[in-house]
Amino acid sequence: LVFLRKQFSLTDFQTEIAASSLLVGCAVGASFAGFLSDRMGRKKILVWAAVLFLLSSLGTALPRNLDEFVLARLLGGIAIGMESMLAPLYVAEISPARRRGRLVALNQLAIVSGILLAYLVSWLLAGLGDTSWRWMFASAVLPSVLFLVAFARVPESPRWLIEQARVEEARRVLARVAPENDVEAQVKEIEEAIAEEADSFLQLFEPGLRRPVIIAVTLAILQQVTGINTILFYGSLIFAEHVAAQTAASALWANVIIGFVNFIMTIVALAVIDRLGRKPILMTAAGGMACSQILLGLVFLVDPGAAWIILVLCLLCVACFAVGLGPGVWVMMSELFPTKVRGRAMSVATISLWIACVALTSTFLSLVNAITASGAFWTYATMSLLTFWFVWKKTPETKGKTLEEIERWWRP
Repeated sequence: LVFLRKQFSLTDFQTEIAASSLLVGCAVGASFAGFLSDRMGRKKILVWAAVLFLLSSLGTALPRNLDEFVLARLLGGIAIGMESMLAPLYVAEISPARRRGRLVALNQLAIVSGILLAYLVSWLLAGLGDTSWRWMFASAVLPSVLFLVAFARVPESPRWLIEQARVEEARRVLARVAPENDVEAQVKEIEEAIAEEADSFLQLFEPGLRRPVIIAVTLAILQQVTGINTILFYGSLIFAEHVAAQTAASALWANVIIGFVNFIMTIVALAVIDRLGRKPILMTAAGGMACSQILLGLVFLVDPGAAWIILVLCLLCVACFAVGLGPGVWVMMSELFPTKVRGRAMSVATISLWIACVALTSTFLSLVNAITASGAFWTYATMSLLTFWFVWKKTPETKGKTLEEIERWWRP
């Protein structure tokens, strides 16, 4: 953003459009990914997402103006929306219950690994001058190709295969991914769960599913409005424009440090999410984010030149998110719904998440201009405290439960 803003002489509003256009695409991709995956399979839609990633990586490197850039970003956003909904869903459906939380959280580890690599590559390429942003986007071609090649070799979801009456294929997949388990018992449990479900989108709004839908949608929205993407998306601009005596290179280096902490704390999440449970880490994360955001607001008010203090508080906020709200919300969303509507239910929750993300990212700079950086971070702190309360009072613990056991909770 530091270089793109300069290249096209972007205003704050245009900068928000450049950043949030990706997220609009995310909402679009998530809106139809569940519908298509319930009919065509999880794997096929994810392969399509890989193709869109590749096209977007090329498109964002070659634009002549902001309109062309936004169009390419929308395409990439559609891919992200499809992947963000289906990847945790796919992992949840293919994982043994005792390892499911850790394996779904691996999806978040992959995401933060990509963020860290993107920050690092951007910093390394910054010396190429004002057009270095083109090479930054072009570098995403490589992981796009790797995703496409690698995913061609993974099996389809066994739960989706059973839903399509392809039981023998499902048996082979279950035997491959969890050979120590009783395959026939798993097949029978999945078949019984599917047999009791109606094949209707409207089922999401019936009494037996209304509560998990509300929980998942609320968690998805709260994950975003706590403000994490103000740091992940605008971190370089925060340091370049709101912290005294910072260059573009030092601002990008601050991003690298933020990405590294994000990566390390996500690894910590993998170690504790199945041991401590979902609720404790979500509540700890929300409380920690609130504290760091309150202090960030105070520092911006009293001494905006205190670069190291601001960086440390940003790192604390990112660390709390990475160990809790980042992986924890995706795990909860992937666990709450019955098999036959899980794709569509995850789609509703993921669309809500991306709409909230669009609202956050497209208003941050305007919010800072309206109520200052301090006011903005105090607003996000309030949202973090609300998240703490909602998890404490309204969210169930799903640790160690099979997807079929969780499904039985919601039956009238």
